Amino acid sequence: MIIKRFESLSYWFAKSALVLATLFLILMALHVSLDVALRYVFGKSFAGTLEFVSFYYMVAVVFLPLAYVELQQEHISVDVLAGRLPPSLQLVLYLFASSLGLIYFGMLCYKSFLDALEATIRLETAMANFQFYLWPSRWALPVGFAAMCLAIIANMIKALRLRRAL
Repeated sequence: MIIKRFESLSYWFAKSALVLATLFLILMALHVSLDVALRYVFGKSFAGTLEFVSFYYMVAVVFLPLAYVELQQEHISVDVLAGRLPPSLQLVLYLFASSLGLIYFGMLCYKSFLDALEATIRLETAMANFQFYLWPSRWALPVGFAAMCLAIIANMIKALRLRRAL
């Protein structure tokens, strides 16, 4: 019961991050399209389009969907050798690789959390023609990495429950 609840929580968190990334992708498309249209029609454009696209939209679009892709087992993998091994050894290798991924993304989550916290405390800004705050975009990384850690754990639990590599 607890395992099923954890898997559903992990799926909900990953799906929420994916929806948020989708909204940022739509905003980016609208923002850039409107900027191009205004520049073409009126010869003027929005101030800060480059900054918003670079520091907000792209960061969210790249880091937030990682967990959902992991839960769907859609990340790039090469299993030419592992596919020829017995299923029990495939499971051991899968759990080992997942453990390494968990350690890696856990460290990224921890460090990016500290960086985001420091940026928030300092109210980090970027040099622009206006006051452009960077610190809100810093939080996309720890959120994305935390969701990725939950997804890896959920996939490990699922692999153990099914007794086979995913």
